[in-house]
Amino acid sequence: MNKQIILTASFFGLTAVILGAFGAHGLEGKISDYHLGTWKTGNQYHFYHTLALLFLSTFSRAKNASIRISYIAFTVGILLFSGSLYVLSIREWLGWDGLRLLGPITPLGGLCFMIGWLGLFVAALRNRS
Repeated sequence: MNKQIILTASFFGLTAVILGAFGAHGLEGKISDYHLGTWKTGNQYHFYHTLALLFLSTFSRAKNASIRISYIAFTVGILLFSGSLYVLSIREWLGWDGLRLLGPITPLGGLCFMIGWLGLFVAALRNRS
């Protein structure tokens, strides 16, 4: 589990850097300041929860169900929350106006983040060391 968490965090860390750089250098002047702010919010949460995954890997030796739940919740949260914000930010620029349906997905990603943090809390309570 530890290796799986670290590999996932490494992938998400790499994509967060790439997408952050793309937002800062590739999107400036192409999308509105509002949408650029939305992109940055998605990128911040992407980074925060990548770091949370790395921290989670320090608990993975506990073989705790709470760790597995947190791992899945943080992973799905990054995909849903940050992913939907990325797409919502550039949908007009790409001519994908029909993707307004992604709006309701963002809070589901936020809920996943909350579940992940709760799982980490429970794992810490159960950890005997």
